Amino acid sequence: MPYYLGIDGGGTKTTCAVGDETTLLATATAGPSNVVRVGEAEARESLHRSVRQACAAANITPAQVGRTCIGASGAAWPQVTRVVQEIMAEILSTPVEVVGDMQVALEAAFDTGPGVIVIAGTGSIAYGRDHQGRTLRAGGWGFAIGDEGSAHWIGRTAINALLRASDRGEKGEESSLAQGLFQAWKVNSLSDLARAANSIPPPDFATLFRAVLAAQDELSIQVLTEAGTELACLAAVITERLFPKEKSEPVPVAMIGGVFRYAALVREIFYNELRRLDARAAIHPAVVDPVEGALRMARRAAV
Repeated sequence: MPYYLGIDGGGTKTTCAVGDETTLLATATAGPSNVVRVGEAEARESLHRSVRQACAAANITPAQVGRTCIGASGAAWPQVTRVVQEIMAEILSTPVEVVGDMQVALEAAFDTGPGVIVIAGTGSIAYGRDHQGRTLRAGGWGFAIGDEGSAHWIGRTAINALLRASDRGEKGEESSLAQGLFQAWKVNSLSDLARAANSIPPPDFATLFRAVLAAQDELSIQVLTEAGTELACLAAVITERLFPKEKSEPVPVAMIGGVFRYAALVREIFYNELRRLDARAAIHPAVVDPVEGALRMARRAAV
């Protein structure tokens, strides 16, 4: 019996799914495997661990896997694809296809049909496909210059909002948001927080997402509201450019990633703002798991 692997490799975690021709047999999760963000060594450790643990849970060995599809951040760059394929060749002797994380997400949400997905995890991007198979992306330009609405953007924007509020004398170190950010980064003051934020190499702002979510004060709500609005604007770029407005039929839209999964306010703002921008948007209420798309693509490639 042939077995297949689907892998969703992101900047925060790596999920591997094992399946046969029809059934999902097991999944396993390891650390981040974004080569650009965490480097080759950590990506190797996460990818190998997720494969070995998923195969063990399914009672098979990696040698029994017939085909693998990996959705990887940065796969548009040939050097990233090459590195990931080399890493996987160390434990798998069968074909490994490396595609963009947005491709497996789109597959998970809509199979081969039309629709728009918005990913909001460590980074963010919008990606869509129309009825003719044409695709279009918006955003996803990296942490330094884009990725609006992502966990990284939320963490960085929260620090900025807090420091600016402090300058105006509105919020201090005793605020809920400040205390949460201090605890997350193990600092004791706004000055320490600013110093850490400006350090070289840049810190991991995405680790602050949970603290922003937990704060539930005026500033944190403002940041999460802005995140939902930014993500809706990304989606609207795709719905308007890929699906002409003279056609009034609904445009399917799906949400992907931890920001949507864990932040109900972001989901709510995203829904309302996107519907305001484009009333045709038919937004699926459940957050989609991209690894299902990777597994489906592995099966299809083997046919």
